[in-house]
Amino acid sequence: MKDASTAPVDSGPATALQIVRHNVTGTIVSGIRTFGRAVDMGLESVRGGVADLIGLRFQWNEMLRQAWYLVTVTAIPAILMAVPFGVVVSVQVGNLIHQLGADSMIGAAGGLGVIQQGAPIATGLLLGGAGASAIAADLGARTVREEIDALRTMGISPVQRLVIPRVAAMLLVAPLLNILIIFVGVISGYAVAISAQNVTPGSYWATFGSFAVVADVWISLAKAMLFGFLVVIVACQRGLEAKGGPRGVADGVNAAVVVSVASIILLNLVITQVVTMFMPLRVA
Repeated sequence: MKDASTAPVDSGPATALQIVRHNVTGTIVSGIRTFGRAVDMGLESVRGGVADLIGLRFQWNEMLRQAWYLVTVTAIPAILMAVPFGVVVSVQVGNLIHQLGADSMIGAAGGLGVIQQGAPIATGLLLGGAGASAIAADLGARTVREEIDALRTMGISPVQRLVIPRVAAMLLVAPLLNILIIFVGVISGYAVAISAQNVTPGSYWATFGSFAVVADVWISLAKAMLFGFLVVIVACQRGLEAKGGPRGVADGVNAAVVVSVASIILLNLVITQVVTMFMPLRVA
């Protein structure tokens, strides 16, 4: 008969603190690993894109097809988002400036608000919503259908065949979308300022031209391209790592959108602080 003293001792159910600690630790470790894989994919995409351009192997047709699709799903929403951005900035800032007796400064405040913050953030949100969901869904469906495994079996890199054209398309569309939002947002703010806030057109454009400089536009375009690159890498990674059938594809799409939007907001905060530190606002 087995000795009772040698029987395994049941330690009992895990405490709530142990469960929370285990889940938090697992989430942090998983997040770090996911971030590392995303960085590796981004570096591989840049290296592969440069190599394809030098070797005249770049997939121009696929890139243009993806770029046109991104334009079709983001152009109209961009206009619809740019109008409220311009109007809200003009109304809110205009009310404050009106109380200070500086109505002529509405042009500078509204224009800079749209160029520096409104346009790149709206661009990132549109690309992170419509663009990331479409890319993640497409690659996720290919993954669960084992098309990605088939490419690897044939010795074809999924990053070179599928990711690089989408990265190039996103980098092409992002600044164009940003310019569209800047134009529509500034015009919307101008229309509100001269119609509802009794600002003369001359003073609006005079103050806008005095404070807005070309560097502001370049920074806005750079932010839009950086947001686009972040969005496409996250979307491609989530799509290529999808598993579990249609439910896995849906989870990948949801994760791509959420992570993209959250990353854009945090990255914009960091960039804004750095730009403000090294390029303080001054009259042109």
